[in-house]
Parts: sequence; C-alpha cells; structure tokens
Amino acid sequence: MSWIDIAAVADIPLRGARVVKTKLGCVAVFRTDEAEVYAVSDTCPHKGGPLSDGLVHDRKVTCPLHSWVFSLETGEAQGADEGRIETFATRVENGRVLLDGTALGRRTAA
Repeated sequence: MSWIDIAAVADIPLRGARVVKTKLGCVAVFRTDEAEVYAVSDTCPHKGGPLSDGLVHDRKVTCPLHSWVFSLETGEAQGADEGRIETFATRVENGRVLLDGTALGRRTAA
C-alpha cells in the first residue's frame, strides 16, 4: 500500500468528517472517536447525497438527504435499505491520518 498523509486527527471533528478531493470524486473521512478514522465515498448511492454532511453514530453514517444508514466499516447499507458505498483503508500514526493511496488509484468513475 502507498499511504497519503491527509490531515492531523485533530483536524477532523469528533463524530464529523472532512472531504478529500480526488480526480474521480470525493472521499469522506470520518472520525468516530479519539483515534478511530474511516474513509468512504462521499456520495450516497440512493440519491447522491453528500455523506460528509451526514450524522455520524457508532461506526455508521446517516445520509442527510433521505436518512439511509451505511456502515463505515463495510460500506453496506443498514436495515431495509440496499446498496453499498466504497470504503478505503485508513490508519493513524503519530496523530496523523493516512489514507490508502493505492486504493484511490484503482478507483473507478461512476
């Protein structure tokens, strides 16, 4: 894997998100607790809502447009909803958030 340093953990609000822009679309990077960080596609597959504006709870995010819930760990829709969002590996080192650049390079355009 090729890791990209994207931010300090403290730059991402607790139970909030920041957006990383790529050539093929945006990635939402969520912080669920002090040092737990997840990265997923920023676009809800239902109606294209910006997941980075969604409500973060446990290890899930709720789309701000129609309240679809997705696991930040697996990308799978929860409950009766169907669909999946793309997930990307992250890690935290020395207070910095690293994103898997190799996976971003393999990303496909929608």
